[in-house]
Amino acid sequence: MKMVKKYAGVMLCAAVSLSLAACGPQESSSEKTSSKGSELVVWEDKEKSIGIKDAVAEFEKEHDIKVKVVEKPYAQQIEDLRMDGPAGTGPDVLTMPGDQIGTAVTEGLIKELNVEKDVQSLYTDASIQSQKVDQKLYGLPKAVETTVLFYNKDLISEDELPQTLEEWYDYSKKTADGSKFGFLALFDQIYYAQSVMGGYGGYIFGKDKDGNDEPSDLGINNEGAVKGAELIQKFYQDGLFPAGIVGEQGINVLESLFTEGKAAAIISGPWNVEAFSKAGIDYGITKLPKLENGKNMSSFIGVKSYNVSAFSKHAELAQELAVFLANEKNSKKRYEQTKEVPAVQSLASDTAIMKSEAARAVTEQSRFSEQTPNIPEMNEIWTPADSALQTIATGKADPKKALDQAAETAKGQMKAKHSGT
Repeated sequence: MKMVKKYAGVMLCAAVSLSLAACGPQESSSEKTSSKGSELVVWEDKEKSIGIKDAVAEFEKEHDIKVKVVEKPYAQQIEDLRMDGPAGTGPDVLTMPGDQIGTAVTEGLIKELNVEKDVQSLYTDASIQSQKVDQKLYGLPKAVETTVLFYNKDLISEDELPQTLEEWYDYSKKTADGSKFGFLALFDQIYYAQSVMGGYGGYIFGKDKDGNDEPSDLGINNEGAVKGAELIQKFYQDGLFPAGIVGEQGINVLESLFTEGKAAAIISGPWNVEAFSKAGIDYGITKLPKLENGKNMSSFIGVKSYNVSAFSKHAELAQELAVFLANEKNSKKRYEQTKEVPAVQSLASDTAIMKSEAARAVTEQSRFSEQTPNIPEMNEIWTPADSALQTIATGKADPKKALDQAAETAKGQMKAKHSGT
């Protein structure tokens, strides 16, 4: 997250939150009357509702309503909303990945939010931009995440850490023996491979003059992307990555090798902090390494957000709740319970949060990260790109040919499914 100065609006919002529950627009008196004593439903992420327990209780007391919190995997909530929303059994507020915003807006599943600029300015630039489509706001960021490097301190010390991906290749050449490995990553998936391809100049979509994703400008097979893919292929061809980390079960194999002490370092994310701690691994966390061209490996920034369902019968009150849950005070409380790194700018320098090695690593890596595209056309990139990378990893295709085929497939799907592309 970018280190920027605090805004006066932060403290203003916190100071008046007990009386207004948000700095955004308030309900009309007629809606307050009709919603009093009613119930709002919040879909929260699995095992994360503890993070909003106190905030929900405070909001209930202030508004004399009931808030029912239901846990669902956050990446699945939009899919469930498609069915439950029209049926009247969906949420008022939900949480979702930032890269699904464009699709949700196109399908009419979430409402545009009318939130004051001083509230929007609380959040990091990348996180608030992830919630916008055509400059209109559709959510408020609750947490940010990006990939980082985990290393096993029993196998390699902080002082011994290679500083570039190429140095990790050399380290792995010396240590990998078929049962134990040096550095591992799920480079057969574009989510992880873009860290290398992006560092050499590959990109998903170009930008138009306003900074919006331009789907007609596809960069997954440009010169930089191909160079990155060629480096990725070397790790597989030279036996530095086990065959088991290619494909659907790859993530399970990679994580098992790390927790069993058979991999010195892996690329993963803050979602594994608790699991690795429970496994008893003495691990460290740091940003991703550099590349031989001097640039840091890039990564996608993932943003979790609070959004208002288009099917909510109490949309204004639901917006108030979303603003309240995502404000500075409650973002910090949620971090204390869930360890999800907040998207609030001022908390990037909060001593209590930055004493966490994971939070520091995510914050530092975010400096080199890019926003995961949130336009609907991104849905046509994942599968062709992953398929190409798997053929590259298994040596079944030349990187350039594989990526050219992926680009051709993606363009065909975008043309067929998205008008104006």
